[in-house]
Formats: sequence, C-alpha cells, structure tokens
Amino acid sequence: MFDDDINDLYQELILDHNAHPHNYGELKCANHQARGHNPLCGDDVEIFLLIKNDCIEDIRFTGQGCAISKSSASMMTDELKGKSLAEVQAIFHIFHELLTAEDSSKLDINALGKASVFSGVKQFPMRVKCATLAWHTLIAALNDKNNAVTTE
Repeated sequence: MFDDDINDLYQELILDHNAHPHNYGELKCANHQARGHNPLCGDDVEIFLLIKNDCIEDIRFTGQGCAISKSSASMMTDELKGKSLAEVQAIFHIFHELLTAEDSSKLDINALGKASVFSGVKQFPMRVKCATLAWHTLIAALNDKNNAVTTE
C-alpha cells in the first residue's frame, strides 16, 4: 500500500508541474541559452540562463512536450536557481545516473530535490529521453553549444 501511495504522490507532482510549470517563459536578459528536441516524443525545450559570478542567478524555459518532459524542466529550474556551476554539474550527473545507471542505489538523490521523483522513469526506457531532455539542453547552454540538442 505504501508504494502505491508514493507512486500516486509522484504522479500528482509530475502532473502539477506539467499543468503549472515553474519558471516558464523567456528570459530576455539571458546570457546563455540552448534548444533541445526529442523527435521520438515531439518534445521541444529552450533553456535560458543568466549566469553571474559562476552562479545561475536565473533560469527559465519554454517549449512543449509530454508531461514528463515539461515537469522535468520545471523541477530542474526550481532546483538549480541560485546554484554554483560546480553544483549544477554535480546535480546533472546525479540526475543522469539516476535514470541511466544500472545501479543508482549509492547516489545522493537528496541533491535533486523534487526531481528525484523521476527515479521511476528508468523502468520505462522510452521515457528516459523525455525526462533528461531539459537537463542535456541545460548543459549545452552552459557550454554555449549553438547546435540544437537532440535525443537521437
């Protein structure tokens, strides 16, 4: 019963962030940005960053996609705002390993905040690309990659 309650809570959180995404919209003063696309699901995302003093001062996103893609971008922006670039890289690594590594039991998922709810996506390999698209697009923005990120 407990596992079902937790799964229901996670689904509610994902659906809420999809319906009411946080930090949604363009950031006119962005000094880094990148666009990502998942052709398999049709997800499109653009990440906007304002980086000052090696810290994400502000982060926003735009785009369209499935509930997993949009809610992942929403939770990512919540978690990364105000973080140093070193912290962002570490959090990205944890998120990516959580969804792709065979054994993620030793990861400190507390660093992910609410984004840890995506741990269950690993059970659905086709949805991993949806959950990680915004995160890979974030890394492209940090590295000033001009080419669109794609999950293919």
